Amino acid sequence: MAVIRDVVSSLAVQGFRRFLFLNGHGGNIATVQAAFAELYADASLAGQNSRLRLELFNWFQGARVGRLSRELFGDAEGSHATPSEISLTWYAYPEQVRHAPLEPERAPTGTIRDAAGYREAFPDGRIGSNPALASVEHGQRLYEAAVDDAMERWLAMTA
Repeated sequence: MAVIRDVVSSLAVQGFRRFLFLNGHGGNIATVQAAFAELYADASLAGQNSRLRLELFNWFQGARVGRLSRELFGDAEGSHATPSEISLTWYAYPEQVRHAPLEPERAPTGTIRDAAGYREAFPDGRIGSNPALASVEHGQRLYEAAVDDAMERWLAMTA
């Protein structure tokens, strides 16, 4: 949160007003939004209207990525250690492609309450996903869809 506040505050002094944060991990969402709330609160407590426009864009929640993920992986996408995440990583680092047997093939789903419960319920880190469906080719398609989604969001934000 401090890094986000420092970066935004430093750039705002230079005249920047619009900030689009591109996020790649669901665990960052609450923290980034809390940092945004603090920046807006700073202006409010100083008796000012914030001239900042802060937005978070999660690459995995873009419309194009969502459609492509459903097409490629259906309900085996899951919500953690997903074939989309693995495919995108393999596209960036094809030399790191590894295939390992997964048991069960598709991970269970459930509720996460805390780290200990997470490790107990999802010992291999997967939640509802089947990363064996991942491929470099899928990663390229997902990358291109994510870039298009992010650019659409940025252009809408700056219009």
